[in-house]
Amino acid sequence: MSATSTFKSTNAMVISALGIVLNIVLGTVVQSVQIPLVFLDTVGTIFVSVLLGPFAGAMTGGLTNVIQGIMTNPKNIPFAIVNIVVALIVGVMSKKFGFKLKTAVITGLILSVVAPLVGTPIAILMFGGVTGGGTDLIFAWLLKSGQSIFTAAFIPRITGNFIDKILSCVLVSVLIDKLPDRITSKEY
Repeated sequence: MSATSTFKSTNAMVISALGIVLNIVLGTVVQSVQIPLVFLDTVGTIFVSVLLGPFAGAMTGGLTNVIQGIMTNPKNIPFAIVNIVVALIVGVMSKKFGFKLKTAVITGLILSVVAPLVGTPIAILMFGGVTGGGTDLIFAWLLKSGQSIFTAAFIPRITGNFIDKILSCVLVSVLIDKLPDRITSKEY
């Protein structure tokens, strides 16, 4: 392993790969079941960011969107930026404050605003605000009611992200808390 690698060990690469799998599987299951206002497609990114730091989390998040884009829908690829930003915020917050429940909730609140602030311009520039998701109907209604395209695309995204990002962060906090110390205290 070179000295410039994001990952310090093979174990770290395996954890990152598991994070990608978590993102894709949870995101796909939630989308298939059509649970409103929940995505869970960043749980793996958040998990890796807490365990391995912001840069490993960013790589996990970015690769998730690229792989998902290749496997199912190319529209996912530009949103890799959102997943990378999620990883950087979570990684910094967890390094500075740990990732107990209170920090997880605060981080989820921050992400619920930042993720749509980053994702909305991507949705507008790349796809005219319509991305084929469940929020498209609300977007169309808001746009038709006279809202600006940014407002019409942002409001449904922040609503879903408010629930999803807090839930995702809390799930990871609980999971990390339940893992044995030999896993969470290890330097990967």
